[in-house]
Amino acid sequence: MDTLTRMRAFIDVVEAEGFSAAARRTGRSKALLSKYVRELEDDLGALLLNRTTRQFSLTEAGHTYYRSASDILKEIDNLADLVREGNADLKGRLRVSVPRTFIDADVGQSLIDFAKAHPDVQLEIVADDRFVDLIEENFDLAIRITRLEDSGMIAKKLNDFRVHAVATADIVAQYGPLEHPQQLSNVPFIIDTNTRGHNNIRFVEKDGSTLSVGVSGPIEVNSPQATLRAARAGLGVAIIPDFIANAHIQSGELVTLFDDYIIKDRGIYAVYPHRRYLPAKVRSFVDFLANWFRQAR
Repeated sequence: MDTLTRMRAFIDVVEAEGFSAAARRTGRSKALLSKYVRELEDDLGALLLNRTTRQFSLTEAGHTYYRSASDILKEIDNLADLVREGNADLKGRLRVSVPRTFIDADVGQSLIDFAKAHPDVQLEIVADDRFVDLIEENFDLAIRITRLEDSGMIAKKLNDFRVHAVATADIVAQYGPLEHPQQLSNVPFIIDTNTRGHNNIRFVEKDGSTLSVGVSGPIEVNSPQATLRAARAGLGVAIIPDFIANAHIQSGELVTLFDDYIIKDRGIYAVYPHRRYLPAKVRSFVDFLANWFRQAR
């Protein structure tokens, strides 16, 4: 049995967090996977997994081997993808990290449309608002809504992104006129704890300088959708992504505030690690989303 097969079996077991789960995922028997891993350990002369009847864990050698082996197999798979790129049918697993803000909004339809267009791709969407480590956690790429910073990753902009400061007309009438962000320190504010700064909201003055305003209010929540519901209920002013708030702004249910002071340096990006061979499925996924956003404008 060749080393690559044993290596894949080991990685399958680690990523499935157990032999039984790996057997179900790969269609191989638990006994066969156990045999491959045992042969790999014998060949290396090192224990990779600590096994008990209820659980297993990686040894220090196992951690080291897993990181390197994952990179090696990914490069091999990427090279195979590159050779097959002329084939219109994309295949294989594509593991994507996506903010809940994105997947729960209308723009999340872009991922569903990709899956529909490429039925042979196993699209694994992991919704998480933290910035995952793509390499350590074995993601092919991530969708990030952020300011573009140097992260050592490749980033392709998919679309512009901005936020709106919004409130109901009743809130504006009660506390207004609201003409400058500094007034937010005296107005109830709905805090989305996913945002950086939480209780300090950044704006930009007309001269280009940055302004930070301390805010407080009746509710703090780590969900833009819940923040939107609280704003619609008249609990205060909120900062909400445009693709979530736009329909409610256009209907007149919410009004925008401080438009000239909103920072506009963010975007929606596809971010992926530097690879010698970029997989065709990653390239196709990024191109699909970029085109989806162009058509949606």
